[in-house]
Amino acid sequence: MREVVITGVGVVSPIGIGCDAFWESLVGGRSGVRPITSFDTAGLPVAFGGEIRDFDPKLYVRPRKSLKVMSRDIQLGFTAADLAMVDAGLVGGSIAPDRFGVVFGGDMIYTDLADLESTFRRCSQDGRFRFEAWADSFTTELSPLWLLKQLPNMVASHIAIAHDARGPNNTIVLGDVSSLLAIAEAASVIRRGWADVMIAGGAGSRLHPLAIVARGESIVSHRHDDCERACRPFDRDRDGMVNGEGAGAFVLESYEHAVARRATVRGRLAGDASRYERRPGRTAPLMGDSLSAAIRATLSKSGLEPRDVAHVNAHGLSTVAEDRYEAAVIRRLLGDVPVTAPKSFFGHLGAGGGAVELAASVIGVGRGLVPPTLNYEAADPECPVNVVRDGPQPLRDGAILTLNVARPGQAAALAVLPPT
Repeated sequence: MREVVITGVGVVSPIGIGCDAFWESLVGGRSGVRPITSFDTAGLPVAFGGEIRDFDPKLYVRPRKSLKVMSRDIQLGFTAADLAMVDAGLVGGSIAPDRFGVVFGGDMIYTDLADLESTFRRCSQDGRFRFEAWADSFTTELSPLWLLKQLPNMVASHIAIAHDARGPNNTIVLGDVSSLLAIAEAASVIRRGWADVMIAGGAGSRLHPLAIVARGESIVSHRHDDCERACRPFDRDRDGMVNGEGAGAFVLESYEHAVARRATVRGRLAGDASRYERRPGRTAPLMGDSLSAAIRATLSKSGLEPRDVAHVNAHGLSTVAEDRYEAAVIRRLLGDVPVTAPKSFFGHLGAGGGAVELAASVIGVGRGLVPPTLNYEAADPECPVNVVRDGPQPLRDGAILTLNVARPGQAAALAVLPPT
């Protein structure tokens, strides 16, 4: 089985676009959570989140006419992939197209309200929605290409077209674990010998009025008076998660291919695993069985012992129940290992979360540091983990173990070793 290495990292996040800006915010303790400005939040249960305010897709997307069929998720994912290619020092035509592929994690993409406004108005009469008018209104008012903006697989499609990647192409839509599973699948493609280079990652935007309404507010923080301190994983005073948006991407290569072109290796993919547990009830919290199994399987596949883990990049959702069982699993299996929770800086990025969170640790490897957790001020006795706080911590030799958990019960773990 061929060794798979990371040679490029791309990030589009609420705390910075590109690796340098992203890292500077992490070590500087700058939050990306703030009042939402991209749409009117009147009447919504939450008016803040991890919003990317300085993103201009025209600076990154090509050809520019593609923007007509790109939702925000697609724009963010395309940009992250492009930045990863630049970081890897790869240019168009430098890779055999049939040996170059893409696997990306995606979310349900909510439609722009402006796209449906005229359609809705044509179906409305005297304050009532006339369902019988929908078919005619839909076909008359909406562009035939409208659906292309809503399909999660279009992120990987646009990336492949732009970079002439004609090899394996896939999209994984499995909530919070989507991007870690995409990275694992892309690595598997290279190990099986089906490709030499893969772009992998994820993109998501939970900052959308329809998403906020559809997902509800039961596990969301309501710290409106101090939103920068709202996302506080493992902290005693946490009151819920924070929504955000972003994308992360990695260029993965076989070790031989990377060496042949004298690429800089940022990390080595050691192993990964995903597991599932059944939630005991529709509203009951998970017990952590899937996370425990995923960690054990990843360590086994990687040939690692718990003492070999240098730090854990936790899911760290900042909800009361989820943080408790995750902390308990980490303590039981890995002991007093340092734990960082990047969501504290930018919130929950949906399918983009795992990739952006992993990027924080991978970038940190090159600087010899573990990124800190923001807003961790008071220890919760029911979250007995060694949280990295008050600035970055020196990184000891060993593996990064990144974790993600989806609320229906899926868990994913991925181990990355430093370059040799």
